[in-house]
Amino acid sequence: MTSRRPFRIVLVVILVIAALVLVGALAVLIPILTHRSAGGSGQELPGAYVAETTATGADGRTRNLSVETGDGATPSLDALRPGDRVVVRGSGFDAGIGIYVAFCAIPSSPEEKPGPCLGGIPKGAATGEADKASLASAWVTNDWAWRAFATNEFGDGGSFKAELTVPEPTSDGLDCRVERCALATRADHTASGDRVQDMLLPIAFKD
Repeated sequence: MTSRRPFRIVLVVILVIAALVLVGALAVLIPILTHRSAGGSGQELPGAYVAETTATGADGRTRNLSVETGDGATPSLDALRPGDRVVVRGSGFDAGIGIYVAFCAIPSSPEEKPGPCLGGIPKGAATGEADKASLASAWVTNDWAWRAFATNEFGDGGSFKAELTVPEPTSDGLDCRVERCALATRADHTASGDRVQDMLLPIAFKD
C-alpha cells in the first residue's frame, strides 16, 4: 500500500496543475469570446494633416490622440520620413480594452478597423522582450494576462504615451505612398471587432 502513495501524490499534483492551467486559459478566453462592441469612436476623419484630434465615442468617453516630436514640437505629418521619432499621446481611452498604436491604412468606413499596418507586431512582443528604442508600433494594455507581452500600459484617465520610430512606407502589400494612411489606435486582439478605440491622424511620407 505504501508504494502507491508517491504515485497518488504525483497524480494529485498533476491534476491540480491541470486545473490551474484550465482556469487560467478560461480566464483569458472568456473575456475575448464574450466581449461586446461598445460602438464607434465618433471621430470624423480630419480633412487636413493635424497633430491632434478629439472625439466622443458611443461609450460616452472623450478620447484625445496627439503626436509630437521627441523635443515636443509639432511634426509635419504630411512629410514623414522613415527613422523619424515621434511621441504619441492619448487620453480618455477605455483602459479595459487594450489597443495597438501603429501606422495603418485608413479604412473605407468607420465600421472597418484600420489596417493593414506598417511595422507589424512590435518586435520582441511575443516573448515580452520588445525593444522600446526602435518600436514602429506599440501595444498598450493593463490586462494582467497580456501585460508581460505589451510594450506600454494605460495611466490615469485612460492615458498613454508611446514613442515610435516611423517605419518604411511599404510593408506586406501596404504602400502608404499610394494608399491613405494614418497614425492609428485600434482595439487589440482581445476585442478586435470593437471600433470604439479607433482614432486616426492622417499621415503622408516625404517624397
